[in-house]
Amino acid sequence: MPSAYLPDRRFIRISGTGATDFLQNLITPDLESLPDGEARAGALLTPQGKIMFEFLIWRDGVDYVLETGADQQDTLLRRLTMYKLRAPVDLAVGDVEGVSVFWDESGPEGSVKDSRFAKAGIDLYRVPGSGASGEASTYDALRIANGVVVAGADYALNDAFPHDVLMDVNDGVSFRKGCFVGQEVVSRMKHRGTARRRVVTVTASADLPATGTEIIAGGKPIGTLGTVLGTTGLAIIRTDRATDAMASGADITAGGVTVIVTLPAWSGLSFPATDPTASAED
Repeated sequence: MPSAYLPDRRFIRISGTGATDFLQNLITPDLESLPDGEARAGALLTPQGKIMFEFLIWRDGVDYVLETGADQQDTLLRRLTMYKLRAPVDLAVGDVEGVSVFWDESGPEGSVKDSRFAKAGIDLYRVPGSGASGEASTYDALRIANGVVVAGADYALNDAFPHDVLMDVNDGVSFRKGCFVGQEVVSRMKHRGTARRRVVTVTASADLPATGTEIIAGGKPIGTLGTVLGTTGLAIIRTDRATDAMASGADITAGGVTVIVTLPAWSGLSFPATDPTASAED
């Protein structure tokens, strides 16, 4: 079975009788609908609706586990502690480092299914700790092919809305559960259809330039390259500007290399004519 060990992932455990209410009123996903054995994307937002921390969350018995980047663990724990006040909740750093991911077959005992990849029809399982033998680059290739981004490699924290990273279509943000930090802003974006930045897979006939290279369409910047592997990569781009360039026949380039940008098929999104959030469901 294909696998990879990702050493830069860390964990926070949330326990106590008030854990569900504490998190439900704070973070973006709906925990009431979160089944056992599923890891769901989520975020803690700024009051302005931008992603301050990103993570995966799943149930472990009556507790919750957050998986996040090593660079976010300490500051996320401090932020959660600040919100805790007198809630009957305990917060603790996980006792293992790194996560092993496995795909194309059933996961090992104790693993959880990553719902972001499930949206694309891929069974990918995560289990804390080492144990996988594959290289992280094989996992990155899978992320690129399916439009799954991570903070740091593909976008900067405090600079992206949940819509930008597809949380509105991968169950990472709930528009029905009620209030959470930043909820008014992201709900307004949803209902007014004002989201203009989306994740795309970038392909070229030659090797792509480095992460961080600006993508240009019709003479205007539309985004920057994120994770890059050879001739493919990820980016978050202005879809309205990409649409204008494609309609006029203008090239889209990154570092002088002509590229093709493709929205993830599983998302149901399409490049807009006039509506930047047009989708198969709307």
